[in-house]
Amino acid sequence: MTITGTAQELSGEELAGIRWRISTRSNNNGGSCVEAGPLADGSGRVAVRHSHHPEGSVIVYTRAEWDAFLAGAKDGEFDFSE
Repeated sequence: MTITGTAQELSGEELAGIRWRISTRSNNNGGSCVEAGPLADGSGRVAVRHSHHPEGSVIVYTRAEWDAFLAGAKDGEFDFSE
């Protein structure tokens, strides 16, 4: 799978329109969490940012890239063996 999201500067208006979400599996105890949310422009693009640095960089994925990532995560593609 190839995911080619890019760091992008979004306008204040674009950022304000994003409804950020954190995984329901996140226990929010200071771990390295990400937030994701669809851009409100109707393009289907999904923005991702670090939850502890919301003023930092935002990476934007196309809908197809985001769907490929979610499918890979559900299939265990990103599971790490200890």
